Amino acid sequence: MDTQFAAASRLLDGLTVYRGLLELAALRAVEELLDVRCENRLSRYGSAFFALAEEGYDSLAAWLSDHLRYDESPYAVAVAKGEETEALTRAAGHDLEVLRRLLALPWEALARELSPEEPLPLWAGGDLPTLGELTAFYRANGCGEFARYRAFLWQSGQLIPVREPDCIPAGEMLGYQRQREQVAANTRAMLAGHRVNNMLLYGASGTGKSATVKSLLGMEGMESLRLIEVDKNDLGGIPELVRMLGHQPQKFILFIDDLAFEKDDRNYSLLKTILEGGVEPRPANVAVYATSNRRHLVRETFSDRLGDEVDARETIHEKTSLAERFGLRVLFQELTKPQFLELVRTLAQVRGVEMDPERLTALAVRWDIRNPNRTPRSAVQFLTSLAAMDD
Repeated sequence: MDTQFAAASRLLDGLTVYRGLLELAALRAVEELLDVRCENRLSRYGSAFFALAEEGYDSLAAWLSDHLRYDESPYAVAVAKGEETEALTRAAGHDLEVLRRLLALPWEALARELSPEEPLPLWAGGDLPTLGELTAFYRANGCGEFARYRAFLWQSGQLIPVREPDCIPAGEMLGYQRQREQVAANTRAMLAGHRVNNMLLYGASGTGKSATVKSLLGMEGMESLRLIEVDKNDLGGIPELVRMLGHQPQKFILFIDDLAFEKDDRNYSLLKTILEGGVEPRPANVAVYATSNRRHLVRETFSDRLGDEVDARETIHEKTSLAERFGLRVLFQELTKPQFLELVRTLAQVRGVEMDPERLTALAVRWDIRNPNRTPRSAVQFLTSLAAMDD
């Protein structure tokens, strides 16, 4: 048995394109466990099991499979770019065979030998994906964080994965069907490989503009879509981000929420350049979607119109025309009273609210008088407040 473990240790030393695995705590601990000269192998066994459990695994095979799929190895990156060579492919096949031999070691026998009196916990079994399966995965999904996660934050020049995006399933989105379909249609065109327009969703607060964009992640057929939320104060780093995204197989929406600029905020010039493009064109797999409560994105005051510039009208036009750089502009208006009441009834049914329909309508009318914002947000707030509402 010691001979098998020593041979596996030598083979691990020869990993090539997946050599980055050796830098990870779990495989480092396993590699130390393979050393038959180690004086305290029982402790090494516990360290290996702990390292796997700390990452949420009870199986060495499952741990290896996920890291093979998602880590940015030289082979994975090359396949994602369509640049794999015969030498890289052979190296990947070699490494997979080494890792399969590692999994095939008599781990149960080792555990009995290390602790004959008290049985040690064993990690679960399993196998690795084949080279063909991994290659197909890289081709379809890329590798690294973009293959593992669907949503990200762009902050201070860094991409931060969002493990559980805040998105309402598309089937639970009510109202504004025409507007939502415009957004979905533009996105589907991008997923089909077409160059599409950047989009501005504007209108009343609470109408679901942001939710409309985020709900795209839950729609059928949008599996290759990635959403990256960008704060308007980080716009300066977007050209670098776009350059990084251009060679990825996924499609990306750069999402700027609640967009508005003060009159002296020069970030609007950055955004204008991003929307119009410069010498380096925007890749077809990237589009900018923004939401705003304002049609004109740069706030303008009466003093702006009475300024002392030679051509104030030209300056005003420059500030108010930023929205025109978005090829598609979708308006989300407040609901009419009948639309609001119909939405309340529909939401009440979805939420299982048991109340006489006439009473529900009467209370909704009273709410509408006191809270004159006929939006989906207001409808949700009304239903939430029913338990505390008196006659």
